[in-house]
Amino acid sequence: MIDTSEFRNGLVIEVDNEIYKVLWFQHHKPGKGGAIMRTKLQNIRSGAIIERTFKSGEKFREIEVERRKKQYIYNDTENYYFMDMVTFDQIHLKKEQLGDAVKYLKENMEIEAQYINNEFFGIELPVSVELKVVHTEPGIKGDTVTNVMKPAILETGAEVNVPLFIEVGDTVKIDTRTGEYIERV
Repeated sequence: MIDTSEFRNGLVIEVDNEIYKVLWFQHHKPGKGGAIMRTKLQNIRSGAIIERTFKSGEKFREIEVERRKKQYIYNDTENYYFMDMVTFDQIHLKKEQLGDAVKYLKENMEIEAQYINNEFFGIELPVSVELKVVHTEPGIKGDTVTNVMKPAILETGAEVNVPLFIEVGDTVKIDTRTGEYIERV
């Protein structure tokens, strides 16, 4: 059993006989009454995201997650296909189940597939990915104010804020947990 004080992003728990992954959590202590834990949970079967509040100290059953290496191959409009690196079997997930991960998936990328009771339910991306900028406004020459950002569209379709000196064709490193620019590669 796991307590609300042990919540972390990516934790998989059972709530009301359904299996959820913790996407976000916040400990909140109102002025009156006991502490509570606000959460955003994703149902691993349907991909639906719910917001839920729990009393501090409430206990849940932690679900054991097995991880296996996979390679992202391609997608059609609705499904994303992955290949097992050992058996070469292909499996797929719906776009809704992957959530924001689709913004950072690049063909031939190695990922960690997540299984519960031998059922494929999701993926874990590397902490950072390198993606090429396909569109951004040109920076203005002489505009050197620090920490000024502009939007850029990456090869996967993701939109991130990048510094003014980044141009079309540059490759940038992006943090997949936050979706923020790290550096130019």
